Formats: sequence, structure tokens, C-alpha cells
Amino acid sequence: MDRDARLVDAHGQRHTRAAQGARIVSLVPSITELLFDMDLGAQVVGRTGFCIHPREALRSVPKLGGTKDVDIEALLALEPSHVIVNIDENTRETFAALQERVPHVLVTHPNGPRDNIALYALMGAVFDREQRAQELVETLEVALARVARAASGLAPRRVLYLIWREPWMTVARDTYISNMLAVLGWQTVPTHSALRYPVIASEALATLGADLCLLSSEPYPFRDKHIAELKALLGGATPVQLIDGEMVSWYGSRAIAGLEYLADYAGALNASAA
Repeated sequence: MDRDARLVDAHGQRHTRAAQGARIVSLVPSITELLFDMDLGAQVVGRTGFCIHPREALRSVPKLGGTKDVDIEALLALEPSHVIVNIDENTRETFAALQERVPHVLVTHPNGPRDNIALYALMGAVFDREQRAQELVETLEVALARVARAASGLAPRRVLYLIWREPWMTVARDTYISNMLAVLGWQTVPTHSALRYPVIASEALATLGADLCLLSSEPYPFRDKHIAELKALLGGATPVQLIDGEMVSWYGSRAIAGLEYLADYAGALNASAA
């Protein structure tokens, strides 16, 4: 990747390299984890309440509300030099308010596992962690290769991936989650959607043609008790399984573990069906 290109964020903004001692606020849970994995934890001065990894290290980092309801005044009181936001996670209003009052606002938008390469490069270039960024890229490539090998032995699937209950919500094919599953040859349903996270009526679930239903552990905490409910709604023949939502939806450094998890998960599912 061109060195100058590394400094361009998902909003098309070209950033400069941060001065030593940059004060960083992360409003994106998976990027908060990434910053710590890039040895930038000492410079993280604020986070959201959903930024929970690494758990112990974050206990002393102030919470600034949620990803959608950031306490802007509390954030500004921390005097950050850099705030990191995400197109899916944070609101346009939050971005606009920060653009006016914070020196540097980095916009991120990974939409598939390979997009993490540009994310690592951006963080590495801005915060002087380019060697660590390259190490992450190399490890990600290994994980992607392993998933590709696992996928070669799998039959294609049509997957209903549920993230919410009352109402039922799933993911469109242009989301990070869907693109993570696609590395296994699993295509999410519905095939087409005007919304990235469409609501599906209970009576419509069985019409989507899914041959596998996955219940994510987040943002809705699906548990074993929900499996029977979904089996009944889908007609009983469609397998319904729980899946670790963090491993499928978190990007950054978690994407590497997520790809390894998916390779193991698909292998176990395949073996149980044999």
C-alpha cells in the first residue's frame, strides 16, 4: 500500500502523523481493542461503555456513553487530539459535532475481513505503529488462508443470521458480518435488502429459504432457550445454532481470532451433520 494512502480514512480525509503523546478517544469497541493490541493503550483517554476489551486495562479509562449517545462535553473535557469513529457504529451528528471541536477525527468503515488491512495501515501510519500494523496484516493473511482451506470442504449455505429479537433483525449482504460469513461460502438471507439491518416479520422467516439459522450472542443476547422458538418459526427442519457475535462482527485485531473461530465453527458444524 502506498505510504500516503495509509493516511487516508474512510471519509476520504488525509491525516498527518500524530505527534508523540497523542490523546486518543475511541468510540468504536473493536478499534479500542485494536489500539491496545498496537501498544497504544497508554494514549487512550476515553471510550464508550461498549468498549469492553481488554477488560482489565479499560477499567481506568473513562466511559463517555454509548456509541450512539456519546457525551460530547465529557469527551471534550478530556482534551483529545484524536477521536476515532465508525460509519456504522456512530451517528453523523456525533461526527459533525466532533469535526468542529477536535483537531483530528478519524473515520473508519471496514466492510469485510480484508478491509482490516487498510484499518491496520491507517492506525499504524497515524500513530507510529507501522511495524505492528504489518505484523497484524501478515497474521490476518494466515487466518484468511486457513478459512479458505476450511471453506473448500464445505457445501454452500443460505444463512439467516439474527442479531435481534422483538422485532427479528438480520444483516444485509453488504455488511461486515455477511462478508465474514461469505469467506466460508455462506450467503446471508435475504438476498436483497434496502436496509443494512432489515427487520423480518415472524411469519416471513420461513420464506427466506435459509438452510441454517445462526443466533448471535450480541447485540441481542441469544441463548439456548431461543433455539426452540426459532426452530418452530422456521418449520423445524432448519438447524438453529448459537454463534459468538464478537467473533463475527468485531473487526480490528479481533478479526484474526474471528476468522480462526469461523474455520473451527464451520468444521464442527460440518462434522456434526455428517
